[in-house]
Amino acid sequence: MSNKRTLKFSITAAALILLGAVLAAAFLLLRPKKEYLVLTSVDSGEEYAAYPVKTGDEFGIGFIHSVNKSPLTDYYEVREDGIYVVRTVYYGFGAGVQTELEGNETLEYGEDGSMIVSGFDRKMNDLIYFVGTVSDHTLTLPDGAEISLRDLCGRNACVRFDLEQR
Repeated sequence: MSNKRTLKFSITAAALILLGAVLAAAFLLLRPKKEYLVLTSVDSGEEYAAYPVKTGDEFGIGFIHSVNKSPLTDYYEVREDGIYVVRTVYYGFGAGVQTELEGNETLEYGEDGSMIVSGFDRKMNDLIYFVGTVSDHTLTLPDGAEISLRDLCGRNACVRFDLEQR
């Protein structure tokens, strides 16, 4: 009688363990994945950081333009199929700053004297920035937090921006 009880208990315990394992696997496979803006080193593949984002979020990358010495910020939108550049805000002309509009692009002037070029709507398949040595690059997250790329990645870092689901 004792052996039958032990066998029954062992079978029940094994079934419960198996059921738990199946439920845990189902949870891991079926849980909704979150999307992240992931910054990695182009040179080493090292991940610098990952920030949660969702479709429709915008983030900016700003720096001081090396020629005209004024702020410039590029804004990007997170979409289901990737990262799109949507507008650039700058305060002075100089080499490398857009001077002509193309396609559906528009130019507006901000109350602070900024020039805002929008309407790019261009998918960025390979979004890479070289972090400045003279002036910093700053990542502005959708929640308004500002991250110094020099502090995060180091001077002269070649940083790739990608979207990943995790």
